Amino acid sequence: MEDTLEDPPTSAVLLDHCHFSQVIFNNVEKFYVPGGDVTCYYTLTDHFIPRRKDWIGIFRVGWKTTREYYTFMWVALPTDVKSELTKQQEVQFKAYYLPKDDEYYQFCYVDQDGVVRGASIPFQFCPENEEDILVVTTQGEVEEIEQHNSELCKENQELKDSCVSLQKQNSDMQAELQKKQEELETLKSINKKLEQKVKEQDSREAELLQLKEQNQKISSENKKMKVRVDQLQAQLSTQEKEMEKLVQGNQDKTEQLEHLKKEYGKLFLSLTEQWECQKTLKQTVEELKQKEATATKKQQELTDQNFDLSKRLSENKIICDVLQKEKQNLEGENDEPLSFSPTFSSFLLPNQEQNWWSVPVPDS
Repeated sequence: MEDTLEDPPTSAVLLDHCHFSQVIFNNVEKFYVPGGDVTCYYTLTDHFIPRRKDWIGIFRVGWKTTREYYTFMWVALPTDVKSELTKQQEVQFKAYYLPKDDEYYQFCYVDQDGVVRGASIPFQFCPENEEDILVVTTQGEVEEIEQHNSELCKENQELKDSCVSLQKQNSDMQAELQKKQEELETLKSINKKLEQKVKEQDSREAELLQLKEQNQKISSENKKMKVRVDQLQAQLSTQEKEMEKLVQGNQDKTEQLEHLKKEYGKLFLSLTEQWECQKTLKQTVEELKQKEATATKKQQELTDQNFDLSKRLSENKIICDVLQKEKQNLEGENDEPLSFSPTFSSFLLPNQEQNWWSVPVPDS
């Protein structure tokens, strides 16, 4: 088989004989002598256009697909496909690559799509017999041969007419094929777009799946967070209740302090120091606790002063009794003016420089 870097394009599809007439093989011998090169002659029909990877192969008779070639040769592209001379082509098979048995073979023209465009008559690779070299014929045989030749000519004409018809059909089919190829290209373009859309859809589905997984993960985390929030809310509720209790206790203490401040205010409304003390008392309960000892001390002083006041009141009562007696004595003496006795004055004079009824205010 020919030493090539590339195998020819073939097809595993079963044959369609309607294309076999597009390339016609000429001067095909019945026998080819082994050991010599073989030249294959062929003609391209008007409606056939050769392409770069077309090839001619030698096939054993009875083959089914183009993959069953024995050897092959690449065809040469003609310079002008419209010229009659360039339509006559040939390829040469080297003896080294030819079959060595005496089976029947044939040439086949295969295009680059793996479709057979022409097939030759069968031939063999074997030496000619000496009996075939010298042939003696009689007149009757000559007439029979001429008659057979006439029949062959007639059959050949019929085949030519059939070939013309087939060529016309081939032309129509080529036009239809061109149309189908255009439709195929359109369908390929549409299919390519659809494949792209499918890829995009697959990509979207993958992204959607990833988003779903992320969403599930987030949902799971949200559930955990919700449980944690519920726990924190429960703790917060407990702390709020405790805080309310503390606030309520603080309010109770504040109310008690306010009550004490009001009591102090009733006693010491006339003093500026007391108002400053009230402002100080409003700051914090802690400060009041710190100053509780001082307030207790001041309260004791007030108690002592109240005791002094009570004592003074007792003394004043005695004075009043004395004055009452003097008044009674004076009722009988209408001509004399009313005056205080020296005893009563002695009680009053020492206290003229102070407000004896005032009460000292606790320090703030």
